[in-house]
Amino acid sequence: MATTLKQVFRMKEGTNETSYAKASYLQKEVLSLTKPLREKAIREFYYREQPTTLCIADLGCSSVELSNLSPVFGLLESVENARRELGKGPQEYQIYLNDLPGNDFNTIFRSLGSFGEKLKQEMGDDFGHCFTNGAPGSFHERLFPFNHMHFIHSSYGLHWLSKVPKGIEDNKGNINIAQTSPPHVIKAYYEQFERDLWSFLRCRSEEVVVGGMMVLTIVGRKTLEPYSRESCYWWEILATALKDMVVEGFIDEDKSNTFNTPFYAPSEAELGFLVEKEGSFNLNQVQISEVSWKPNEQHKNSHPFESDHDAFTKCIRAVTEYLVTSHFGESIVEEVYHRYKEFVKVSMGKENNVFISITVSLTRNG
Repeated sequence: MATTLKQVFRMKEGTNETSYAKASYLQKEVLSLTKPLREKAIREFYYREQPTTLCIADLGCSSVELSNLSPVFGLLESVENARRELGKGPQEYQIYLNDLPGNDFNTIFRSLGSFGEKLKQEMGDDFGHCFTNGAPGSFHERLFPFNHMHFIHSSYGLHWLSKVPKGIEDNKGNINIAQTSPPHVIKAYYEQFERDLWSFLRCRSEEVVVGGMMVLTIVGRKTLEPYSRESCYWWEILATALKDMVVEGFIDEDKSNTFNTPFYAPSEAELGFLVEKEGSFNLNQVQISEVSWKPNEQHKNSHPFESDHDAFTKCIRAVTEYLVTSHFGESIVEEVYHRYKEFVKVSMGKENNVFISITVSLTRNG
């Protein structure tokens, strides 16, 4: 597998039932849980600064169509309410949607027409102009002009590393951090996350105005152990499926032993320490939330014939398929996720597994 994430990584494109746009119920639930904190932050900024053109970016936006359920809509709605409270005239907005170049931007752009109409309907006749642009590129690098951005949002992106850490060749039988991983493998993952987060924050510090804000949500963990079940179990299931396929001759063992995923779930303490260490942003607020692997009622109502384990497998496949195919090829994909689904079914029958999300609200200092 190529080790540079931006070369191979993207969410599954399109709008069918196995696409990221349709299968990502976990990510949508997280966006719902973090909505109050996100919208509180942008209201605070707007009350304080009231820029002529408000520049907002959604980093790692993936391929979900823009709608009144998208984070961008909620941010605009919050600012519009604040604008009316202040008695201000129409506000101009500049929206940037960022993801890696291989992202399915076409699905997003096809939704722009209906999104614009929805904005006018929901926001009223005095809604100003909203300009929307794609911003393809890695958020570990510069994306925007100096001193240009007012508010940056990112949800479920920063746990993805820019590359698989070096020096982890002996992490055999695992595809991420696990209880059986050697200590230096765990250290290598943490140090890669530290470098990537430092790069992210340093790049944003050059782009965000003093007093500008960021709200970032990341898969994390409550425990001190980096290999905790809450952050790594979903990878362990995929590793088990792959190991079984090695035993049965579907996959070459050496090929399997060289597959590792570029993902790290930090603790709240690690995240806070690294933000403080980089030094460009003040940490205002932290929110920790849990999301069950099982789909919520809204998803179940729209997918009445879909089992919980099938829904979860589709969600994980939409996120991980390109990592798998870039290393093993496409011929084994159906078998891998069929086995994955059976393991998930057994696990869901025994326990309620959750993802831990950490959301931080940051202000650019100066």
